[in-house]
Parts: sequence; C-alpha cells; structure tokens
Amino acid sequence: MLTSDFDYSLPPELIAQFPARSRDASRLLVFNRPEGAIYHRLFPDVLSFLKPGDVLVLNDSKVIPARLRGLNSRTGGRFEILLVEENSTNDWWAMMRPGKRAREGTRIDILRLGGETGKIQAVVAGTNAEGHRRLVFEGAANILEELSALGEIPLPPYINRASLENMEEDRVRYQTVYADPAGSVAAPTAGLHFTEDILEQLRGCGVGVAFVTLHVGLGTFAPVKSGTLEGHPMHEERYWLGAETARQIESARAAGGRVVAAGTTTLRVLESVAEANGGRLVPGSGRTRIFIYPPRAFRAVDALLTNFHLPKSTLLMLVCAFASPGSLSGRERMLAAYAEAVRERYRFFSYGDAMLIL
Repeated sequence: MLTSDFDYSLPPELIAQFPARSRDASRLLVFNRPEGAIYHRLFPDVLSFLKPGDVLVLNDSKVIPARLRGLNSRTGGRFEILLVEENSTNDWWAMMRPGKRAREGTRIDILRLGGETGKIQAVVAGTNAEGHRRLVFEGAANILEELSALGEIPLPPYINRASLENMEEDRVRYQTVYADPAGSVAAPTAGLHFTEDILEQLRGCGVGVAFVTLHVGLGTFAPVKSGTLEGHPMHEERYWLGAETARQIESARAAGGRVVAAGTTTLRVLESVAEANGGRLVPGSGRTRIFIYPPRAFRAVDALLTNFHLPKSTLLMLVCAFASPGSLSGRERMLAAYAEAVRERYRFFSYGDAMLIL
C-alpha cells in the first residue's frame, strides 16, 4: 500500500495544544464496526460500552523528563539533549542539537531547571547509524533519579510551548494516573483520559483492569518516509507482560469476555506476544518491531480505545487495520470516521479527544 493512501486534511486549530479542563472531560467518538455506526459521546460514557467480564488493558509506562539542557565544558556552547533509550545505568542514547558539535569525547555540563550548572556531566561516547549520541553520565549514581531536577517533559513537536510557563501542568497531565515504571519519552496518550474514579467504577461493574508496560520511544512520531508501507523500517520498543495480566486476559477470553486495549502501544504488546506464541499470551519481556497495517487479522485484542493520530503515521495505519480486520476496507472506513471527527470539531493528537473502536 502507498503511504499517501493514509493522508487526510486537518485544520491546524484542531491540534490540541493543552489538555482538557479535567482528564475525563474529553469527547469520545465510538466507532461500531459491525454496524458501521458512529456515536458521539463524552469520555465517561466509556462505562456504558464495556461489559462485565471484559478486561481493559493499559500501558503503565511512565514518561521521564527526558529533555535536558547542557553546556560544552570547554567552549560554553549550548546543547539540547533528548534522552531516547537507556542502555544501562548512566548510559543512554540521545538526540542532540546541534549534533555536529557533539563529537566523541565532548564533555557537557548538565544544567538544572533554573539554568545553573550542577555537578552532573555527560561525555559523548559514540554515534549510531541514526545519528544519536551515546552519553555516559558522571556525577550521579543514576541520572534517571535526578531528572526531576534537570529535565523537561518531552512534549511532541506539534505541541507549541513558547516558555516553560505550563511545565508543571504538563508534568502532571502528560502522564497517566497509574504511571509506573519510568522509561517512556512519549506518553501512551489513550490512558491520559482515565481518572482513578473511572477505573474504580469499571472494576465495580465487573470489568477487569490489567497492565502491560511498553516504553514509548521517539519512533512513535517518526514519519513514514518511504512511498510504500513495505519500505518503512519500523522502530523498536521494549515491553513487559506480567503473569497476572496474562492470566486475567486468558481467563476473560475463556469466559467470552472482550480484551479492550487502551492505546496502540498496549495493542502492539498483546499482538506481538500472541503472534510469537501461536495466539497465546505468554508472560515475559522483549522488544517489538511489529508494524500493523491493512490487511491484518488480530489475535489478542477485541476492542481498541485510542486518540486521533497524525496523517500518514504508523499509528493511523494500525487503527485502519483494526477498523476492518483482515480486509483492506478499514482504511476507507477509518478515514471516513476521521472526516466526521474533523466536521464535528474533535480535538486531535496527544492532548486531544478519544475514539473507541468496538
């Protein structure tokens, strides 16, 4: 299929720049696949679409304050650093600007949030094929534990912040209420709508609530540069599926309940594990490069809660596949649903509204 097949027109003013006044104040577009029907609701109405015996699966990865500022220890030149992935304690891959000045051996003083120089330094130890720098941190037992005093929340590039005025709100709202453990550099945004109260109401209605972990990387925003989907090198992400979550899901499936994935990251974990194990969900950890696009059958997930995704993105391709499993028609059906969302002035992307595909 062509990448251009997944394009659509979006007025810039529909890209949500700030979260809704409260987590559950977002709108909810419900796409009923068997009926081909669309319903316009508010997010708390998700309670009426999940049934006793269903299990809701959420990605509990926590977003880290991954954007750092630093000074070249020798020249005083400024660097912007975006941590990408931890190799081991104090050893990270990172994107750096300006990258051409981050030569191997460069020593960088890491600035605190107030702009003053602290005791922590980073040394450029290498470069990979993607142009990312390998940084080894000194002056801290574990840089991950120091990030709250050093780093900014890595908001996606389509959210504009002229200053750090909203930083404290973003630290809270660009994070799910159940986030733990730390490791993502982008939020699993479908989970941003949930409050503790809604989760408790779901449990009280007989809906199981379970968790997986997938640490979201910058690849989630990577554009598809190839003209065809087959030419796109899918990014890799780390995941973990615990024994209790696997047990809950298998028990629900055996009893006729549905598996409802909250977010494309959750779906990618479940489908990756099912694909590798003949449809079974076996506990364990690993790395996935699964690239889901039409036509695609699904082995583990029956319903999907998600946000609205960027044109020509791998996430839009995934939801198009889910809109009509095993068929090419999902692309047309999903783009029609997106067109209606645009007409109805839904808010798009990370801080935007939600869609429930049943």
